Parts: sequence; C-alpha cells; structure tokens
Amino acid sequence: MASYCIMISLMVVFLLGSCSCFVNAQPRAFFVFGDSLVDSGNNDFLATTARADAPPYGIDYPTHRPTGRFSNGLNIPDLISLELGLEPTLPYLSPLLVGEKLLIGANFASAGIGILNDTGIQFVSISVMMSLILMQEWVVE
Repeated sequence: MASYCIMISLMVVFLLGSCSCFVNAQPRAFFVFGDSLVDSGNNDFLATTARADAPPYGIDYPTHRPTGRFSNGLNIPDLISLELGLEPTLPYLSPLLVGEKLLIGANFASAGIGILNDTGIQFVSISVMMSLILMQEWVVE
C-alpha cells in the first residue's frame, strides 16, 4: 500500500510516440500528471492557496525566480525532458502553451491533487479526473 501511494504521489508520465529506449528514437509528446512534485505552474493560473509563485521557490532555477514549481530548481519532469533532449513541458493552463509548444506535450499536474476527486477541494486543485478530461480536450483539438 505504501509503495502504491508513493508511486501515485510522485507522478504519472506518458511518453507517446517512439520508445525512447531505441537508438535515435525521440518521443513525440511528453505528458505529465501528478501533484506538487511535478506541477510546473498550473496552480499559478488557479484561485488556490497551493501556490509556488513567490520566493524561496525557484532560487536554484536557471532564472532564479519562482516558476510555479514546488521546488527551488528543476523538478522531475524537467530532468526527464533534459535527459530525452526535449524542452520542459509547459503547464496546461499557461497562455504560452500554443502553436509549436503544443506539439511538445503538456504538464497537467496540480499541487494538492489527490487520487480521489474530493482530495484537492480545499486547495482548488485540478482533480485527477479533470486532468484526464483536459488531456482528452487537448488530444481532440
């Protein structure tokens, strides 16, 4: 049970397209789902108290400014993106996620999210179900 909770609380990452384990293969899109450990700023666009848009968040990030990530620097999806040679995925709610940036993938994570839809109500987070609905809308567009 504990390992299941840890797995869920860390993140769920989908790499769609080519398998990155083959030589010279590149994933076509990178999707991130999860909680504050992988949220790259979606909560910055929500009326929530679960925010990371003020110091000391981001002090070790390349810009040395808060990014909405609940860390002082790069988070797990950022490191995976770097390892795969991709750009970091933008938060789904970001107005910058348009045009060519849509082809890279999107980050649907939200701090305060839980496996149950009612878990993040006190934080006004994006629920797991809403994350999947947003991805479905993204895929259809």
